[in-house]
Amino acid sequence: MMKKNTGPIIQEEIELIGYMIDLYYKKNKADIPKERMAKYAKNRLEFCQFGERKTTCKKCPVHCYQEVYRNQMKKIMRYSGPRMLIYHPILTFRHELRGVMRKL
Repeated sequence: MMKKNTGPIIQEEIELIGYMIDLYYKKNKADIPKERMAKYAKNRLEFCQFGERKTTCKKCPVHCYQEVYRNQMKKIMRYSGPRMLIYHPILTFRHELRGVMRKL
């Protein structure tokens, strides 16, 4: 069994994805309930095989989401990503910087 990741980068990514999910669900309907999507995303991050070396999901070589969740998360990220610069600019900048700086 994999060890749960609790480091600061994973915690920040959990916070970020929580904001993205909240933002999306305020304006959009989805087949997957918000709470289930948030719990699933948090679980995937906590058990990410890359841990604190994690890059952005877009650049990740491993698709750890089941297809239905992956499709929903793509919609969430497409909608919320650009808006995050308005609502949470520092968190968004740090996330993007990690994506640029890290290569798996």
